[in-house]
Amino acid sequence: MSDKPAVTIDMSGMPCPAPLLGAKKIIDDLQPGQSMQLLSDCPGTSDDLFAWCKFTGNELLTATKQADGKTAYTLRKAGGAQTTPIAHVTLDMRGVSCPGPILEAKKLLDGMKPTEVLQLVSDCPGSVADIESWTHSASVELLAMLPMARGAHEFYLRRK
Repeated sequence: MSDKPAVTIDMSGMPCPAPLLGAKKIIDDLQPGQSMQLLSDCPGTSDDLFAWCKFTGNELLTATKQADGKTAYTLRKAGGAQTTPIAHVTLDMRGVSCPGPILEAKKLLDGMKPTEVLQLVSDCPGSVADIESWTHSASVELLAMLPMARGAHEFYLRRK
């Protein structure tokens, strides 16, 4: 399936739960594996989408803050190919500021086999940029990065 969203819906100015209901209406009409983009400026949308995706099996792929104050959420309808790697080890570093999550992840990865996957969970605001920079300059591969509720992210990493 293409990474380009099949549909974009702008729910800016609408209070929660309207963005979630709009996303549900659109995603119900998509084929399994197709994605959509939702634009919202409601601060509760992230938590709503996260909980709904966990319940339905749909995937919240990205949440990107826009310059105009909106957030662009990309969602994929359940039933497509499995995209989230299966983790062998989980490291939950919520509440730890950067660079702590990377330092601990590096220690764990150094002791893991190259085929094993580490799931790192972090809510440090700089973790996305730090992980992307680290994986571009080190012998670490970023397999997937998924947004979670309350500003946290899941990173799936393995040694190259």
